[in-house]
Amino acid sequence: MLQRITAYLLIFSLITVNFSRFFIFAGFELNRNYIATKLCENRNKPWLHCDGKCYFAKKIKQAEDKQASDERQSQKSLFQEVYVISTTDVKFHSSLLQVILTPYTPTVPADRPVTIFQPPQLG
Repeated sequence: MLQRITAYLLIFSLITVNFSRFFIFAGFELNRNYIATKLCENRNKPWLHCDGKCYFAKKIKQAEDKQASDERQSQKSLFQEVYVISTTDVKFHSSLLQVILTPYTPTVPADRPVTIFQPPQLG
C-alpha cells in the first residue's frame, strides 16, 4: 500500500514538473478578470489592451528561469557525483586481473596464399 502511494506521488510530481506551463496558463485563464484588474502592470493604460498578458508572460518567464536553474543545478550535482566517483580508488581482486590464455587456431589454411585480392594486370 505504501509503495503504491509513493508511486502515485512520484508520478504526480513528474507530471506537475512537465506541465508547469499548462498549469500557469490554466491559472491565468481561470483568473483573467482578477489579473487584468488587480495584478496587470498596464491596468492604468486601457488603450494597450494588455488584459493581464504582461503578468502571464512574466509568470511564464519565471517558470522557464526556475526550470533552467533546476536543470543547471542537477547537471552540477551530477558532475560532482561523477567527479567524486572517478577520484576514489577502485581496487580489484587479483583473481579478476589474471591473464586467461585461450588457444589460437588460425582460420586461414597454411597452403593458401596470404593475399586474397589482386588487381588485374594491364598489358
